[in-house]
Amino acid sequence: YTCVFVFFSGLDQTDIPEGLSRARSIMAEPDYMDCDSDEIVKPKKLLNPVKSSRNHQDLHRELLMNQKRGLAPQNKPELQKVMENRKREQVLKAQKEEQEAHKKRSDLEIELMKRRETLEQLELEQHKNEEEQENTPEFVKMKSNLRRTKQEVDEQERAT
Repeated sequence: YTCVFVFFSGLDQTDIPEGLSRARSIMAEPDYMDCDSDEIVKPKKLLNPVKSSRNHQDLHRELLMNQKRGLAPQNKPELQKVMENRKREQVLKAQKEEQEAHKKRSDLEIELMKRRETLEQLELEQHKNEEEQENTPEFVKMKSNLRRTKQEVDEQERAT
């Protein structure tokens, strides 16, 4: 078998596209490219049965669309998915129970809630007053004590 390499023998270098000429100069061509012999079997690319299947093509198309949308598939184990679903259901159930509890409050519960809020406000005010008294200078405290004792003495004198 004799094969002759022909690198665009009838064409000038100006007729060859620039990118093709660079590739041709770098890569060596196989022997079977320009052979006139019909006896040589030219290799063909084998078909991948997985890639050519319809299911694979549909799945690949769906993955590409999800990637474009920003919906990446989650690579979580099944157990983790189940646990997350259970936790989500528990949270939703707790929220529903809480909402039902708010709806079913009786008049007595509402009154107790109001009284508790007022007591909490009074306690806060007392704490603020105590803090203010602790932060006041000593001479102011003494002056208020003297006034109080003077008032007590005046009241005792009036009583007698």
